Amino acid sequence: MDLEKRPAAPPPEQPPARTERPPAQPEGCLVVAIRLPVRILALVFVVPVRLVWDALVVGGRFVRDTALRPLGRALAWLGRTLVVVPLSALWRYVLALVGRALGIAAVFLGKCLFVWPWVGLWRYVVVPVALGIGWLLRVLLVVPAVWVYVRVLTPVGHAIAWAARGVGAGIVWLLRGVGTGVGWLGRGVGWLLRVLLVVPAVWIYVSVLTPVGHAIAWVARGIGAGTMWVLRGIGFVVGTLLRWIFVVPVVALWRWVLAPIGRGIAVVAREVGDALGHAWRVAGHVSRAVWRFFGQLLRWIFVTPARWAYRTVLTPVGHAVRDLVWRPAADAVRAAGRATRQALAAARQGVRQARADVRRALFGEPRERVPAAEVPQARREPADGAARTLGHKVRR
Repeated sequence: MDLEKRPAAPPPEQPPARTERPPAQPEGCLVVAIRLPVRILALVFVVPVRLVWDALVVGGRFVRDTALRPLGRALAWLGRTLVVVPLSALWRYVLALVGRALGIAAVFLGKCLFVWPWVGLWRYVVVPVALGIGWLLRVLLVVPAVWVYVRVLTPVGHAIAWAARGVGAGIVWLLRGVGTGVGWLGRGVGWLLRVLLVVPAVWIYVSVLTPVGHAIAWVARGIGAGTMWVLRGIGFVVGTLLRWIFVVPVVALWRWVLAPIGRGIAVVAREVGDALGHAWRVAGHVSRAVWRFFGQLLRWIFVTPARWAYRTVLTPVGHAVRDLVWRPAADAVRAAGRATRQALAAARQGVRQARADVRRALFGEPRERVPAAEVPQARREPADGAARTLGHKVRR
């Protein structure tokens, strides 16, 4: 029999590689000499502070949870009950209705005093007067002006335009001839100015002024180079002198005095901070142990006896009171309520019956309802689609 090939087992998972901590740097003798006394002093001074701090935190949380929070909820409920609900009811049922009524009255009064008079004045006075004035102006001004424009101004304008076109064509022809002559005269004057002025000026610039300018520039470059060499020498001497007078002493003071003092202060401050943090953590453990001991002691003195009394004394007494007093009393009250409801239902039924008897004695028996299938055809709606209307009579 062939053996089934089983899948190869997965390779075992290797534990993650641990990250190695960087090797600690060697510390000097000053750090080792300062660390232990500073940590002892910090622990001595920080432990009482941490004990008091933890006590204040626990007390504050207890006061917040047991006193301040219920007091705040009670004050909020009292304020909502005594202030918010009455004010909202007053606003909803009194002030809103009064304001709505006053608004309606003010709107009606404003319409009577301001809107309707102006509307009547506009509709019955201003509009008819404006229509009459418009008709009068149209008859007296617009119609004559249109007639004058069509019959007089339009022909005169056409004649003036024809004459202006003829005069303009003549002026254009004259100006074109004058422009041609002026152009020839301008070209002749330009050639004369170029021969008399431009050519001599270019020769003077190329032959005289350019070599003179090059010579002056060469002399100025030489003078500038000499001046810069002199200034560089003076600057080097002055810079060296200032460096040895000011920079070198300041650098030496910083390197050999201020930097070592700063390093020592930084080491002391770092060790003091580390000592305070270590002392605060150790004081936390000490404070936790101390307050746990006091809590366990209070639990043994108060909580355990109270729990024993509640379980062994108060609970059986409460169960007995519930079974012997409250439950029978509740059953009796429930039975009395049930009997009362039955009596009220019987009385309500008697009143209804008496009212029905009085109605029957005064008005007689009520008319019985007849189903729609038993109603005669004459009293029902026609079935052939011809409905009973005011202008239509049903055929019988």
